[in-house]
Amino acid sequence: MILFPAIDLKDGKCVRLKLGDMNAATVFNDDPAAQARSFESQGFTYLHIVDLNGAFAGKPVNAPAVEAILKAITMPAQLGGGIRDLATIESWLARGIRRVILGTVAVRDPALVREACKAFPGRIAVGIDAKGGKVAVEGWAETSELTAIDLARRFEDAGVAAIVYTDIERDGVLKGLNLAATAELARATSIPVIASGGLASLNDVKALLAPEYERLEGAITGRALYDGRLDAREALALLGAAG
Repeated sequence: MILFPAIDLKDGKCVRLKLGDMNAATVFNDDPAAQARSFESQGFTYLHIVDLNGAFAGKPVNAPAVEAILKAITMPAQLGGGIRDLATIESWLARGIRRVILGTVAVRDPALVREACKAFPGRIAVGIDAKGGKVAVEGWAETSELTAIDLARRFEDAGVAAIVYTDIERDGVLKGLNLAATAELARATSIPVIASGGLASLNDVKALLAPEYERLEGAITGRALYDGRLDAREALALLGAAG
């Protein structure tokens, strides 16, 4: 079970949004590279990065900040936000990103996801962001009629490395992970699922260790880590002890 610390980038800074609202951003660090180094020194082993501006613009916007992060750490990093074509995927992988996360394009152009999985085995993840069970796209600005499970099943045989499942209605508000919906998605597909949105405390980390969530690859933590509600050492020790 991997605990992924999140760095969400807006205008070159580490922020956390509330319910996906770009106008409700709290800046936690002006230096994303320093934040990434801090996470690595705390013992985290895999970093989650989102280019928030890129998600809305449909193209990378915070590339300098991402590149600075990659130079600052040795642990692998996955990146989502504004990655909509094969050239951008290839460019990020060549620059040191271990895994790219495709969100909007997975809904708009599923053939591209398949093509990317074939070209870069094990290095393509799909980001499924849901609101009321329906998939949201374009930086969460639009909701489709597609359910999260329907979208996941589209890629069952594509070679997707992981699905990052975010419950938008819990993101940034510290209400706890939506483990029921995440587990339902994990049962519906053979693709490993990562829980995201709402992780609030050590209790959420403990909950992840229940047998019904053993299919999950891990969970992403953001605001709780930044504001001290989650102690990194304690959380990592708990997961380490669980094996």
